[in-house]
Amino acid sequence: MVDRMWAAVLAGDERTATAVVRQALDDGADPEQVLLDVIARVQGRVGEEWAANNITVAQEHAATAINERAVTVVTEHPAARTEPSRGRVLVACVDGEWHGLPARLVAEVLKLRGWHVDYLGAHVPTPHLVAHIHRTGPDVIALSSSIPTRLPTAHATITACQAAGTPVLAGGAAFGPDGEYARLLGADAWAPDARAAADRLEHHPLPRPQPDHQPIDDLPHLADQEYTMVARTRPQLVRTVFTALQEQYPAMRGYDEAQRERTAEDLAHIVEFLGVALYTGDEALFSRFLLWTASILQARGVPAQSLPPALNILERELKDFPRATDILRHATARLTTTPVTVGGAQ
Repeated sequence: MVDRMWAAVLAGDERTATAVVRQALDDGADPEQVLLDVIARVQGRVGEEWAANNITVAQEHAATAINERAVTVVTEHPAARTEPSRGRVLVACVDGEWHGLPARLVAEVLKLRGWHVDYLGAHVPTPHLVAHIHRTGPDVIALSSSIPTRLPTAHATITACQAAGTPVLAGGAAFGPDGEYARLLGADAWAPDARAAADRLEHHPLPRPQPDHQPIDDLPHLADQEYTMVARTRPQLVRTVFTALQEQYPAMRGYDEAQRERTAEDLAHIVEFLGVALYTGDEALFSRFLLWTASILQARGVPAQSLPPALNILERELKDFPRATDILRHATARLTTTPVTVGGAQ
């Protein structure tokens, strides 16, 4: 079934993809298994194929849209009709997080397990999320984020939800391979996927924060202001590194507009991930991002050796920031000594 679904999604054939899902449900397949062992697996392969440069961004978007439609087919099927018998869960993505499908899978699995679910979708500003908490009084917030650069925002959101008296279950790749950033930022629990999230809430309900609960609203290492300064000066740092690279490599002056834009975007991502590494105090986060970036570049015919010069220039610009320079040196060393796998995981 996964292979048939993948073939249809890759071909952009929504009719066949949804027919595969509908037929499986008609034949007695479990809705939760269809969601997680078929649709979610196909979506994971979409990301892998994009990273390996085997499909375009447009194809990736089309495939995701088809998978979203396939989820709807599951939810509308009679086999998925379940009356709420448990508490209420609010499912939402962190402000700025546009990857909504993982959160939707969590929402639909929770519905199948008997929860009353409010699914708010992608990119939910924290004030609106808190307003919804006050209006509906959920038992728990399931907060999703796929991109580590949203972690500072996630921290503020976790704090705000707890201050409103509601515990937070964090999930998504942004929170680290083992949920270490969920714990660092004070989330009440973490789950690696939709099935684990449903199991966690079913077997180990999260208690509400106590009335005198004082959420952590800062991290000790942020006292040095390095994160704040790097975050505030990101556009300037990108311009400075870009200009210095042009001087060091005159061939860059011949770049067309699209090449210049892609280079500036890559530099902006580097500075943004450096900022998140400073926020979390974890140099490994930045190293993982760089190795992933190198794999993406290599899959697109750009040598990984193009990254260290930019890192060296950035290190010179941040010479008065000891944590930042340490992170950059460590990552450069990892980049030059670790074999790069095309399409490797972030």
